[in-house]
Amino acid sequence: MDTVFKGEHLLPGHIGQFFLVLAFGAALLSFISYFFATTDDAGKPASSWQTLGRIGYYLNAISVLGIGACLFYIIYNHYFEYHYVWAYTSKTLPVQYIISAFWNGQEGGFMLWIFWQALIGLVLIWKAGNWERPVMTVVALSQAVLASMVLGINFLGIHLGSSPFLLLRDFMSEAPIFKNPEYLNFIKDGQGMVPSLQNYWMVIHPPTLFLGFAAMVTPFAYAVAGLWQKKYKEWIQPALPHALFACMILGTGVVMGSFWAYESLNFGGFWAWDPVENASIFPWITMVAAVHVLIVFKNTGHSYFTATFLVLISFVLVWYSSFLNRSGILGETSVHSFTDLGMFWQLVTGILVFLVMSVWLLVSRWKALPITKKDEETYSREFWMFVGAVFLGLSCFHLIVVTSIPVWNAMFGLKIAPPADKARLLHYNIIQSCFVFVIVILTAFTQFLKYKKTDVTRFFITTLVYLVFAALIAALITYATGLYKLNYVFVLLMWGSVYSVIANGKILADAFKGKFKLAGSAVAHIGFGLLLIGALISAGTSTVISINNTGESYSADFAKTENPRENILVYRNEPQKMGDYTVTYLGDSLALPDHFYKVNYRKVDANGKVDEDFTLLPKVQVNKGALASSPDTRHYLLHDLYTHITMTNSASTAEEKGNGADGDQPADDSKEYDAPVPHEISIGDTIPFREGYMVLRKLDKAAKLENIPMDNVLASVGAELDVVTHGQTYHAKPVFILQKDGHVFFFPKKLEEAGLKLEFTKIMPTKDKVEITVYQQPESAKKYIVMRAIKFPYINFFWAGSVIMVIGFLLSIFRRNKELKPEPAKVKAK
Repeated sequence: MDTVFKGEHLLPGHIGQFFLVLAFGAALLSFISYFFATTDDAGKPASSWQTLGRIGYYLNAISVLGIGACLFYIIYNHYFEYHYVWAYTSKTLPVQYIISAFWNGQEGGFMLWIFWQALIGLVLIWKAGNWERPVMTVVALSQAVLASMVLGINFLGIHLGSSPFLLLRDFMSEAPIFKNPEYLNFIKDGQGMVPSLQNYWMVIHPPTLFLGFAAMVTPFAYAVAGLWQKKYKEWIQPALPHALFACMILGTGVVMGSFWAYESLNFGGFWAWDPVENASIFPWITMVAAVHVLIVFKNTGHSYFTATFLVLISFVLVWYSSFLNRSGILGETSVHSFTDLGMFWQLVTGILVFLVMSVWLLVSRWKALPITKKDEETYSREFWMFVGAVFLGLSCFHLIVVTSIPVWNAMFGLKIAPPADKARLLHYNIIQSCFVFVIVILTAFTQFLKYKKTDVTRFFITTLVYLVFAALIAALITYATGLYKLNYVFVLLMWGSVYSVIANGKILADAFKGKFKLAGSAVAHIGFGLLLIGALISAGTSTVISINNTGESYSADFAKTENPRENILVYRNEPQKMGDYTVTYLGDSLALPDHFYKVNYRKVDANGKVDEDFTLLPKVQVNKGALASSPDTRHYLLHDLYTHITMTNSASTAEEKGNGADGDQPADDSKEYDAPVPHEISIGDTIPFREGYMVLRKLDKAAKLENIPMDNVLASVGAELDVVTHGQTYHAKPVFILQKDGHVFFFPKKLEEAGLKLEFTKIMPTKDKVEITVYQQPESAKKYIVMRAIKFPYINFFWAGSVIMVIGFLLSIFRRNKELKPEPAKVKAK
């Protein structure tokens, strides 16, 4: 007899699962219908197959919306009987993180991808025209493969996907708690979101990144359609705007990730060459290369195979990136990767579907491909754009080979260890800088070349002038910033980046004179050059200013810090010199789920005038017993000051609570303090303590406490005290309550900043005095933080370059869309 579980909300899950199956079936129907519409009715008006394909796709889109609505409903209502809700949410999460919990897990990430691809398919049905049938065949197939990843059903003994509507008791079926039909009474809350993900970037970064992944299907679909329909050249022009859009959105998503890493995830910067970070840029690099070669073919007829191959492989790499992230293959080598949900071979199948399709079309159509046998002119733009695309491909190939070490180990039984953190940074930085140096040089001098043929003399003179000018500026930058002290490769890359900015600046100036079609590429290249300049200076010359010269660098307090020499220990309210600043740890501020530490920075000039005085709030969260630190940053025009906590002995600030004891009974936490010292004082009197003093300013004879009923209270008096320590003044008001039945209660006030707990313990009306009992933490219990502070110079060039590059892509999209519109017919005069 089946157990009847009480309190479960099964209806939204059943509806959601129904929509999952319907979404998969509708996508499959759309794929089959569009396939027959393409093969049986090619070149004919809209057929019944095409109509059925549209109906299937519309039904898929509606189902996707239904899945999303059901999933959000169970998340928002905290139905912890569902594993997805229990694993990624809690009742304390703010609304924005409840929304982002939708894509926190693997299943939600796939759903986000499916949602964006559904919208893209609807746009293509509306705008693709004669290309709708073959293009939508591919898009519908991709939608079906994606939908299978979240089905969560068994078919012929094969488990397909992982459903977001899986019940907790089915996921943990062996746990004893689920033998109880009222198990939900014991599940009061979910596991919640990982602390490092509780950031506003979690709300906007994944949706942007997944839109970029979804957008990659469109140029792929056009390339497949062109090969399939033997329209080898015709697909290029309609695919170009979509390829540019995919580059722009995916690039924006990657840059958002670097913002997030810089601001919150505490990699010590904006890029750490983490395997999942690398995987996210595989398809972006190859699609950027594809865009350039597509333009070459469009203008000259050269490099058709390369252009087509790069478009096809870009979408395959989207799937390979997803495999690396979601199959569990990366294990402990990445802080981002998911664990395996039993989809390892299903993800491999997804890769093979699109890889085999691409290879088969290229091989079967090889003899008919419009591959020109005539070599490009050496001094032509198309030749060097092709070379640039080759180097982009080599850059991506290197990233794939090294990032995929866990894959090679699994496939061939190898035991190759991926590069460790510092070795990994050096490895990638040096090798990738070599590739990028060639690429940025090419983004500059190719702008001075013409398609097919160039005036060689003029080209050399122009190139030489700009190279020399760029060398002078780069030399000045490298000397002023100290970049010359690093590897010479970085100096060369700085030269190339400056050259790219200057040369493309000249092209942009020409665009303002009327050559507007050049603006998009020039702006994108300028943005890329500025991004590299900012990255080189900021990452290459960043300096740690929290140098520890106290002699405590090898003490037990620093045992767990990564580099004791670069961390300083700061006791609460004890100012300490750090570079040009004096830093003071002022105390803690608890605002669940975060724990902020107040760190004051103060800079005084030679005349004693205060130049700067500000407080940063680095954050610490506890994640499975370990500290998860997030920095706080002081932004300047030309640099950032980045501060984070690496260690602390400070506990969370407790809420004020009465001890519930009669009169003289000590508080439960008295062991944290030295022996209590009572002081009989009058208004205006002073009580000294080890690190300052306090003054009784007045008595509040109508003091009230939150959640404390006053019906049985005879007197409620608060002692308003000003506590002065280390130049700071704090206010405290312990409360004394006398009930009508004669019982006395006192409600203490803790001042973590001063290491005090104050109790109002007696009222002595005959003496016109009151008794204040002072508990002070011992010297050995003094609160401290261990902090690390880094100065990132000229980081704003990186962010500004990113934004400018995206604007360049947008301008290029407008241009290519304009080219799709037919020219208005000209009326010939008779």
